[in-house]
Amino acid sequence: MPAPVLPAPPPAPAAARAGGLLRACHPLPAAAVTVFAAVLAAAAGRGPAGTALTAAAVAAGQLSVGWCNDHADLRRDLATGRRDKPLVTGAVPARAVSRAALTALLLCVPLSLAAGAAAGAAHLVGVAAAWAYNLRLKGTAASWLPYALAFGLLPAFVTLGLPGAPWPPPWLTAAAALLGAGAHFANVLPDIADDLATGVRGLPQRLGARRSAALAALLVLGSTTALVLGPPGPASPYAWTLLALTAGLLLATAPAPGRTPFLAVLAVTGGDVLLLLARGGGL
Repeated sequence: MPAPVLPAPPPAPAAARAGGLLRACHPLPAAAVTVFAAVLAAAAGRGPAGTALTAAAVAAGQLSVGWCNDHADLRRDLATGRRDKPLVTGAVPARAVSRAALTALLLCVPLSLAAGAAAGAAHLVGVAAAWAYNLRLKGTAASWLPYALAFGLLPAFVTLGLPGAPWPPPWLTAAAALLGAGAHFANVLPDIADDLATGVRGLPQRLGARRSAALAALLVLGSTTALVLGPPGPASPYAWTLLALTAGLLLATAPAPGRTPFLAVLAVTGGDVLLLLARGGGL
């Protein structure tokens, strides 16, 4: 018997709406992706202005994706009683979230293209892939593909904005794509039961929690391995230490319940950011 669809709660006061709108954008992953892109830009030599422009474009894209995601999931979240979602609790109206998503998307276009036509196109393709995930691909076996594509194109957005519009080295593209795919599997883990109850059958839901957790760990470990072994020359002691810590952290957290595996992915991302900073302009 399908779960009943609960009616939307009444509107909340203005202050609560602002906080609800912030929570509905998925602020933690949005901030992590924005910082990752900004570090890539700084390490590639984009300079302060170019780095700020990169961060602004990626932030706008991430905000649009986060708000789109919560709006697209509203019916399913109501059906499963997701009290952690601002749209379900009435902290922010659905219309405000949809307007915010479209506004952020419109801002993302000129901010992306300001880095150049090729760079802007690369970023906008990634944002379009994320929207496609929210609106259609989330419930298919190809659910991992938008994450891999969107993350994999982030380095291209950075380097194509440099003089001569060079493509990023393959190891960096591979590392970003593997990180994105791993983040997808880790992020879905807490919601697999609710997703299946509401008809969402992406690849993690089809594989189940145990296999998805193991695959998430392998993908993220592969990402760090690409960052450590991909660049020319010997890896630094920090790089080897990071690789060992990443393996240990993922091994310890992959079987953990809730959002622990996803938080571990964010921690690994932080380590990867420090590794990219340590490499400086070697990108």
